[in-house]
Amino acid sequence: MTPAEMNWAGNITFGARRLCTPRSVAELRETVAASDAVRALGTRHSFNAVADTHGDLVSVAGLPRVVDIDPARRTVRLSAGLRFGEFAAELHERGFALHNLGSLPHISAAGACATGTHGSGVGNRSLAGCVRALDLVTADGGTRTLRRGEPDFAGAVVSLGALGVVTALELDVVPAFDIQQWVYEDLPEAALTEGFDEVMAAAYSVSVFTDWSPGPVGQVWLKQRVGDEGPRPMPAEWLGARLADGSRHPIPGVPAGNCTRQQGVPGPWHRRLPHFRLEFTPSNGDELQSEYFVARRDAAAAYEALARLRKRIAPVLQISEIRGVAGDDLWLSPAYGRDSVAFHFTWVPDAAAVAPVLAGIEEALAPFGARPHWGKVFGTAPEVLRTLYPRYGDFEELMARLDPSGTFRNDFLDRHFPG
Repeated sequence: MTPAEMNWAGNITFGARRLCTPRSVAELRETVAASDAVRALGTRHSFNAVADTHGDLVSVAGLPRVVDIDPARRTVRLSAGLRFGEFAAELHERGFALHNLGSLPHISAAGACATGTHGSGVGNRSLAGCVRALDLVTADGGTRTLRRGEPDFAGAVVSLGALGVVTALELDVVPAFDIQQWVYEDLPEAALTEGFDEVMAAAYSVSVFTDWSPGPVGQVWLKQRVGDEGPRPMPAEWLGARLADGSRHPIPGVPAGNCTRQQGVPGPWHRRLPHFRLEFTPSNGDELQSEYFVARRDAAAAYEALARLRKRIAPVLQISEIRGVAGDDLWLSPAYGRDSVAFHFTWVPDAAAVAPVLAGIEEALAPFGARPHWGKVFGTAPEVLRTLYPRYGDFEELMARLDPSGTFRNDFLDRHFPG
């Protein structure tokens, strides 16, 4: 299979009859109108079949590049296929920033928003939380713009590609800022479980990395926003953890050369909030990923429930990351209606070995109403998912209304939204 026929990790082979890359919105509209089954394809960073189809895969990466910054309204309008790393520097040069970024700058804006991909920080909403408007090509080849405040908008941002092909996004921006990144090692586990809120709120963006081995938690990445007072040092010890004496990769023992600058060296938000540099090309086929969101108030109890599965998790795990995400009002956002903590798992590329461990994790996290990330590997049953999202039925109604012919449906949607 060619790379275009598979996802980034190589665990999904697309069943599409063809891959189209229109060079204009007009061409895209013609392609959609002529097809009986269409799915939009981003940068292929999803680990499940959410983007698959038996019909036509459509990439918007070929649409004309648009980065239109409105300083007065504090917005940027951009073409949906752009990767965050492809426009962030331009935004910074104009004196603006996004409030947050994911760990990889390689993902597309539309794909990240459509799946609820997030970033980190207890005061930071997911990337979809800054969407102010979006343009869609609908099933009949028409166009529609949905804006914040309109009745359908909150259901259309994290939409899993079910409502149409997003061609452009308008995002809120904030004044540009700098970040210092520090890494602490060997945080006592009790310091995390007994002070979860303190750890998660210790910086603008916080990531806790663990391999679930007994003993101290491996690494805590603190991304501190640089204030008016300028860069500041950090103590050699924090909550019993020690400041790293050099740059680190999230996976112990892996060279840190592909990671963003650490050790407190200040830099622009777009070069510090991601864990990895845009110049770094992520490897293919060497991992699977899963992630589950619980209410922030349940984070410590959820951690302890997962810790009881250490012996099952560790043999198939590369690394686990724990992050805070602020709540939002987007119907299918995993952080809908609640400030959340996300437990992320990067697995070895062995689906058969990972599956029973995932089942155990989902059982352990069930009492906390854990919501899986839509773009990663999970086994949560559709009837359970329905109970986790108060607007689940409203989204099904929205799908039926905006796509009555089912042009954008696929096996993934049929399974999880059979209504």
